Amino acid sequence: MPEISRFLGISIMMYFNDHSPPHFHVKYNESRALISISDFKLIEGKLPARILGLVVEWAELHKDELIKNWEMIQKTGNFIKIEPLV
Repeated sequence: MPEISRFLGISIMMYFNDHSPPHFHVKYNESRALISISDFKLIEGKLPARILGLVVEWAELHKDELIKNWEMIQKTGNFIKIEPLV
């Protein structure tokens, strides 16, 4: 599973040939979650509220890149790294 970004101990990943709707995976310590790219809602899992807020803030800044990565990974298996939250 490609790691597309990492910041503040948070890993953002996407799986090859993953199921719809378009989403990304988040790993923070022992917490895991799936976040929708369209509306940044939690699809599955759980994150501490502060971490979820940081992830949503990052995702809002990089929505176009997330969509592009979703499409690229599904079609070609290629992806681009996305800048971390600073």
